Amino acid sequence: MATTGTKSFQNLIGGEWTDAASGETFESTSPADGETIGVFPRSGPEEVDRAVEAAKAAFEEWRLVPAPKRGEILFNLARILEREKTALTDLMTHEMGKVKAEAGGDVQEAIDITYYMAGEGRRLFGQTTPSELRDKWNMSVRQPIGVVGAITPWNFPIAIPSWKMIPALVCGNTVVLKPARDTPALGERFVELIAEAGIPAGVVNVVHGGGGSVGDRLVRHPDVRVISLTGSRETGVEVLKAAADTLTHVHLELGGKNAIIVMDDADLDLAVEGILWSAFGTSGQRCTAASRVIAHEAVYAALQSKLVARVEKLRLGPGWEDDTDVGPVINKDAIEKIHSYTEIGRDEGATLLTGGEPATDGDLAKGFFYRPTIFADVDPQMRVAQEEIFGPTTALIRVRDVDEAIRVSNGIKFGLSSSIFTRDVNTAFRAMRDLEAGITYVNAGTIGAEVHLPFGGTKDTGNGHREAGQAALDVFTEWKSIYVDYSGKLQRAQIDPS
Repeated sequence: MATTGTKSFQNLIGGEWTDAASGETFESTSPADGETIGVFPRSGPEEVDRAVEAAKAAFEEWRLVPAPKRGEILFNLARILEREKTALTDLMTHEMGKVKAEAGGDVQEAIDITYYMAGEGRRLFGQTTPSELRDKWNMSVRQPIGVVGAITPWNFPIAIPSWKMIPALVCGNTVVLKPARDTPALGERFVELIAEAGIPAGVVNVVHGGGGSVGDRLVRHPDVRVISLTGSRETGVEVLKAAADTLTHVHLELGGKNAIIVMDDADLDLAVEGILWSAFGTSGQRCTAASRVIAHEAVYAALQSKLVARVEKLRLGPGWEDDTDVGPVINKDAIEKIHSYTEIGRDEGATLLTGGEPATDGDLAKGFFYRPTIFADVDPQMRVAQEEIFGPTTALIRVRDVDEAIRVSNGIKFGLSSSIFTRDVNTAFRAMRDLEAGITYVNAGTIGAEVHLPFGGTKDTGNGHREAGQAALDVFTEWKSIYVDYSGKLQRAQIDPS
């Protein structure tokens, strides 16, 4: 098998590294300077079919491996990921563009969830309950479902595959992974390390290619029993439609339009730090990014001044340079979309305070860099306050009180992450209750989830499922209720007396 140094990669199907049958390939390049990361097979339905067949065959044995033994393999994987953290971090700064600290955090999330889910190998709790009849035992247990299709994005190219694959594996499922076309080297390297940890051949497979050829076939394949997708709302709707004919279980993690509320009693310096991290971390390319800041009118001007001053000191550059604050966005299409929203904001009457253009000076011209952008005087109904931009842009919205702040925060179609900065415990608890989101932070930004709590959102952010924590087990298992009657006679529940 080739490594990153040779620039040539393959699919992993049933334990064998293979090219696409068509012989076609595509390149992965760095968004920071255009460096070629590697050449990958442009796969199609044929490769998906073979991978699903391999995963289906491997499931019959993998599901019978005792869950504690599956957990032991994952503990081994976690240790391998720790060993490889520096190398994975470096690869991520080049292929995806994250700055070093964030790339290291991405890898650390995979380490954390792997340790956490490995422990589930000795839990995977069911339930016991008393029977309504004498001499009868009742219990419920979790059982694996089968082949899982994991379709992952480029913005968290190690963390998100781990959120999907690791709980699926500890529960006894097998996996076909389709990494994002912008970060295939990271997806492949993750799978290589899973194989090194001792996962049997066929239990984890990787097929490279586009959503139209690889992703669509994976979603429609009758032997794929679970699809887990992180992507846009539009893609999620299409996946639900495509999976309907086979009644495939579908888990969707979709968009966000998250807000940070800053009340009049907030620590403004702390709030600015939270906004900087949430709005411009990962160049705003997070579903949890704070693309709205809802500020009380009493602190609006001061917050605006402090925030602009800090943003204008941020340094753009390649993620692998130690003094870079903001890396590139992922590709040319992203630059064009982000800039289109700058024009939309101007046309709608918002005030552009800073940024609002691609950065093309010096070496930045080699990559896809966009200057951190802040709009002020934003009406909550403007498109820049309603639609996901997925770039380093945030909108400042003025409100009169906490009632209006919560109403504005909730006044969107998404419901992923939310935040409030306040020193008032009553206001904090009010926000915790009333903000319509799957995640609420108090005196912190909108990003920074921990793997032992559920991750996901409400409304158009998904379809009700969650990643991470105990809730992830519900995506990758089905419940079986078991009744054991040791009375020696036929007892009919709800009919015969106890």
